[in-house]
Amino acid sequence: LPSITTFLHDKRQHHVMPNRSSPRSSTINDNQPELQLITNKRCPFAQKAWIALEASKLPYQMREVSLYGAGGKPDWFWKLNPKGTVPVVVVNDASSSNQRQQVLADSELILEALGDGRIACNNNEAALSGRTGDEKKRVQQWRDLVSQQLIPIGKSAVLAGSMPKLRSLLREMNNLVTGPYLVGGEITLADCAA
Repeated sequence: LPSITTFLHDKRQHHVMPNRSSPRSSTINDNQPELQLITNKRCPFAQKAWIALEASKLPYQMREVSLYGAGGKPDWFWKLNPKGTVPVVVVNDASSSNQRQQVLADSELILEALGDGRIACNNNEAALSGRTGDEKKRVQQWRDLVSQQLIPIGKSAVLAGSMPKLRSLLREMNNLVTGPYLVGGEITLADCAA
């Protein structure tokens, strides 16, 4: 079995629709694709959503915005997410007569929407959340472990140099892996969250 640290470095992009417009000059409107990921590739929280979209096998357009810099974020982005954080997923409902948009402006909300079917997956949304009751429980346990322990301990390791605690947690987590992926034989939201 691969270790968690190996897995975390082995996620690959394989079917993203290219960004065909300049994110600084375009706007979100009814001419846009049904699903857009607005992100910055360097943001680790945004990477979770990106990996989950890849696992869903849904076609989407990725649009990258600057996190910082002279130009800052474009006005159309601030209208979508007044907090100014990435990632943001925009789901355009073309079937609706009023061209509704669903805007999800948080990586955990995006994972939840992919898992519960609010964003319908081509890869059977049940698989991303787990196929059995036990898998679903373990997916949630992994997501909680990552958000409640790994992220804070990892942040502390970076800011305060407390690497031994992080290494210990990673060893413990590695012992919880039950297959080539965290919860078994298929990628789930647990893997995306990690």
